Amino acid sequence: MLKRFLFILALSLAFACQNSNPQDELSRWEAQADRVEIIRDDFGVPHIYGKSDADAVFGLLYAQCEDDFRRVERNYIWAIGRLAELEGEKELYSDLRAQLYMTEAEAKAAYEKAPEWLKELCVAFADGINYYLHTHPEVTPQVITRYEPWMPMFFFEGSIGGDIERISTSALQAFYEQDSTLAVVDSKVIEQQLLEEPQGSNGIAIAPSLSESGNAMLLINPHTSFYFRPEVHVVSEEGLNAYGAVTWGQFFVYQGFNEKTGWIHTSTFVDFIDEFVEEVTEENGGLVYRYGEEKRPVEAQEVTLKYKEGDQLKEKSFTIYRTHHGPVTHQENDKWVTTKINWDPVNALVQSYTRTKLSNLSEFKEMMNIRTNSSNNTVFADAEGNIGYFHGNFIPKRNPEFDFSKPVDGTNPATDWQGLHTVDESIVILNPGTGWIQNCNSTPFTAAAEFSPKRANYPAYMAPDSENFRGLHAVKVLQGLQGKLNLDSFLSLAYDPYLPAFEFLIPELLKAIGSGATEEQKQALDLLKAWDFRTSKESVAMAVAHFYGENYQRAFRSLNRFAQPNPDAKIPTTNEIKEVFSQTLEQMKADFGTWNTPWGEINRFQRLSGDIDAGFDDSKPYIPVGLASGNWGALAAYGARATDGTKRLYGYRGNSFVAVVEFGDKVKAKTILAGGQSADSNSPHFFDQAQRYAEVNFKEVAFYRDEVEKRAKKLYKPGKGESGK
Repeated sequence: MLKRFLFILALSLAFACQNSNPQDELSRWEAQADRVEIIRDDFGVPHIYGKSDADAVFGLLYAQCEDDFRRVERNYIWAIGRLAELEGEKELYSDLRAQLYMTEAEAKAAYEKAPEWLKELCVAFADGINYYLHTHPEVTPQVITRYEPWMPMFFFEGSIGGDIERISTSALQAFYEQDSTLAVVDSKVIEQQLLEEPQGSNGIAIAPSLSESGNAMLLINPHTSFYFRPEVHVVSEEGLNAYGAVTWGQFFVYQGFNEKTGWIHTSTFVDFIDEFVEEVTEENGGLVYRYGEEKRPVEAQEVTLKYKEGDQLKEKSFTIYRTHHGPVTHQENDKWVTTKINWDPVNALVQSYTRTKLSNLSEFKEMMNIRTNSSNNTVFADAEGNIGYFHGNFIPKRNPEFDFSKPVDGTNPATDWQGLHTVDESIVILNPGTGWIQNCNSTPFTAAAEFSPKRANYPAYMAPDSENFRGLHAVKVLQGLQGKLNLDSFLSLAYDPYLPAFEFLIPELLKAIGSGATEEQKQALDLLKAWDFRTSKESVAMAVAHFYGENYQRAFRSLNRFAQPNPDAKIPTTNEIKEVFSQTLEQMKADFGTWNTPWGEINRFQRLSGDIDAGFDDSKPYIPVGLASGNWGALAAYGARATDGTKRLYGYRGNSFVAVVEFGDKVKAKTILAGGQSADSNSPHFFDQAQRYAEVNFKEVAFYRDEVEKRAKKLYKPGKGESGK
């Protein structure tokens, strides 16, 4: 009884202290807001100026909430494991997955151990959002009513989903509900994954020897879902001056540049996640697992999650289990399997933020040795003329006697990770003789042509990445450079319309059909035969090739054999190819009235609202787009698909924020953002970059204060109203 009394007393005191004087908190927010200035330029890009880094972070989060509070909110609802409170019971296992690696109590403990400067930024993060909500009472939070400094511990890197999304929620559900059928992957899901626009990015660095100005240049070309990141510029009097794309709700520029350095992350296939098969038994009323000659206790912890059902919030409790390898995520053949990933939120935030303030390659390499950026490669350039490539970053050392591409025996201590590889031990390319480096989520062994690293020099788990059509395309255009590059010609290279996949698919098709084609098929084949494999909105051949390529993948699932030799890949027969082509023309006639339809009438850019799931409508206005899918090797990737109720294709992923940057005495850059900066359909910046996006008409970046002031349209302090110019 005494313990219960003391617990209730402590809880009451904590609550009282937290809420003792809201006026003091408001005064603190207002004082910080007074140290911040936000300048919106002619495209609505916020340029945030603060006295300290914390002031700048406060203003950055406030500005993000102005542009799209729902996406800021959604990212944290997902990250901290409260999505089921918004979307219902179906998201319980997404929430449970978040809790497997860190509970709220553990996040708070991690925050308390963070260095003071980082804690100040985390406080500023929370204050910036909370002050926005205070000054915008018309905005009603859906789940999280108050943001806390520990919340960034759950969301510390910036890439889509991060490492944790590699953990299957269906397999997790199958384990906890003891229903193995839930873990079976439907063939339709596999098909959908084959046709999905690839998640990833392109990064290209150009050495001074290949640029007109004699300065290094960088292409920053993330391929993400549209509206996943806005464009920002954040400056403090403590040395922060970073420009680029920030993932909604985070307090650091994720893909971008400062005056001296630039960085672009591309998704990596480095093996940095491992599964361990555990031998778990019950002893003395508890669970133990075997580890060598030992029997160790399985850590068990109860978590209670809430989920929405109708207008009510209900609860469901789970007991989560962990070994020293990590949490139990599924089972195979009645054996529990744990999954070990990188989970070091404090150091990951340190690395993510530090990266934005560095001056040269030496400092950048030192930052990379923190080694927490697990899901990414990094392409780099600086004002000293250096270009570089880092393949992966968090790479566990492993015993080469085991195949870690499959679950390994967790009872054998020899399968444990043996520390991390240093940056010098990993695959790094610095200032190669080519004068260029490229990575398009592809193998590092072609990243700099003949100056690329050699596969034999590295363990297999360090670079299992295969070649892809974007990688082949990038190498082709870089090896074929005529003259030296400036920002405009660099953009032309990055948007080269050639599609290398069809260099293989179309000749195979023409050979297979031969003289057995119908009159209608001959007309389509004649277009394809005359086609130069370049996409444009006027091209009918592009439209036919796109749907043929998709149907080819559905039928054979072996397109990538043309980019990366695969002796096990399905090689279709002549009759099978004929059947797929016939189906393609019939499909196009059914959907569009005729197969003879230009690509731009099918491939569209449309934004109907700022909702996260806004939907599309064939009857509503659109912008025709000549870009094409990265699946075919388009460097400027434009992933488009039909949705429920539409026949036409609408862009949803691919080129999102794109920048070309030149370093020197002063940094110069051009950028484009898919659609626009604001999610408010009434804002002039809701869709004001869309036509520019389709026409590859990039805007010039205002980086220096005088440039920003010349382009300024609104100047204001958070919560203090706006003044137009």
